Amino acid sequence: MKSKTGWGFLVCACVLLGGLAPGWAQDQPQDKAETEARKLVQALKYQHGQIVLAGGLATLKLPAQISYLSPDDTAIVLEKLWGNPPQPKKLGLLIPTDKTPLDPGCWAVTIATTEDGYVKDDDAGKIKYDELLKQMQTAVHDHNSERTAKGYPAMELVGWAEPPHYDAATHKLYWAKELKIEGEDAHTLNYDIRILGRHGVLVLSAIAGLDQLAEIRQQSPGILAMIDFNEGNRYGDFDPKVDKVATYGIAALVAGGIAAKLGFFKLLWVGLLAAKKFIVIGVVAVVAWVKKLLRKRQDPSV
Repeated sequence: MKSKTGWGFLVCACVLLGGLAPGWAQDQPQDKAETEARKLVQALKYQHGQIVLAGGLATLKLPAQISYLSPDDTAIVLEKLWGNPPQPKKLGLLIPTDKTPLDPGCWAVTIATTEDGYVKDDDAGKIKYDELLKQMQTAVHDHNSERTAKGYPAMELVGWAEPPHYDAATHKLYWAKELKIEGEDAHTLNYDIRILGRHGVLVLSAIAGLDQLAEIRQQSPGILAMIDFNEGNRYGDFDPKVDKVATYGIAALVAGGIAAKLGFFKLLWVGLLAAKKFIVIGVVAVVAWVKKLLRKRQDPSV
């Protein structure tokens, strides 16, 4: 499978895997870590209005309240600010105009694409999502041994935070999962949007806490409306004589069929993204600053 998706939350080596990031002393001052984080944020180049993605694949038409970050800036946010491992570049990231990646109330939506072919949607009306959920819960649970063996915390799929919805007219699909990560008090949110196209799927994934579900739900119609494939790449442009057909359908999209060949383990790290620990550049000293930041999110008086 040729895919540009890929989710992961790096539980930083210096924090949870027992190692130290090369070149950084364990007593690195936390104010220096904070300064590095602020510098990274200040260097981000927010874009607005109409954005053409991937050389003409799709177009974003942004409202005033949403900003866009380029693939390079997206990598800075995901990897250097939010602690993800290096991965194939996304097409970009959407973020509220009035927030920065370090704001406690910040949420974001990553944009990626697959090139697995035309996904047939003829199974959309036949899917029993409650049964599918049980299968997904079992799969998540069964993979915990693999995750813990790699030094990562176990997780459980609690249930649907938003049951799957497919719009056959626009060929857009969205749903949300609630996940519980071992060691985390708050549950996390995995809110996904898929837009079907001629050669593959646009993959939009929200990074947010479960307590932001209402806000993400409110924003999702606007997000769905602001992005679409360009002419020639749209679902209706499919030519069965020359175009490849994907080996999976709508049910597999929801269950994780896109990432199955990459390993179900990788797909599930989206849940950890929602925790947004803001672990910056793998510096041990920044953890104290991060904890203080997170306490402020819970109690502004701290």
